Amino acid sequence: MSEGTKKEILSWMKSAAIALVLAILIRQFLYTPVTVSGQSMEPTFENDNRVVITKIHSINRFDMIVFHSPISDENFIKRVIGLPGDIVVMKDDHLYVNGIEYEEKYVQANKDKLYEGHRLTENFEVRVPTGHYFVLGDNRQYSMDSRMLGPIEEQAIIGKVSFRIYPLSSIGIPR
Repeated sequence: MSEGTKKEILSWMKSAAIALVLAILIRQFLYTPVTVSGQSMEPTFENDNRVVITKIHSINRFDMIVFHSPISDENFIKRVIGLPGDIVVMKDDHLYVNGIEYEEKYVQANKDKLYEGHRLTENFEVRVPTGHYFVLGDNRQYSMDSRMLGPIEEQAIIGKVSFRIYPLSSIGIPR
């Protein structure tokens, strides 16, 4: 093998090694793909949807986050409703945070499926402790969230949802 060929092969190997290390670092510390499991976020996300989360984030009200479940080895995806120190009130399917009413358009499709006189979310009032977040699933009737789990510790949060990964077949590219 000629000296030029050896240098070329070595150059490609170095490039591949650098790319591999960068990919590992990016996945470990910046972004990672997550598969949604279950129906608790329908219709926003459905079972087996794939999303990418960012691990470098600031969390705002109504962001969607992935966190380690406090009761199992699973990771959950939910919507942040209450920030540390907030008072969250649900009264007759109306959300109030610190006395301000918020419209929840993301749950409207689920509300439309209810029988007249039924509520999507039961009434409650909670103060979110420092260092915690109050989270709810968009599909309130089928969601294990802060109503059962309590507020989620900040340390349990893995990341914030950045975007959904659509399968190639959904944009017209065959597999």
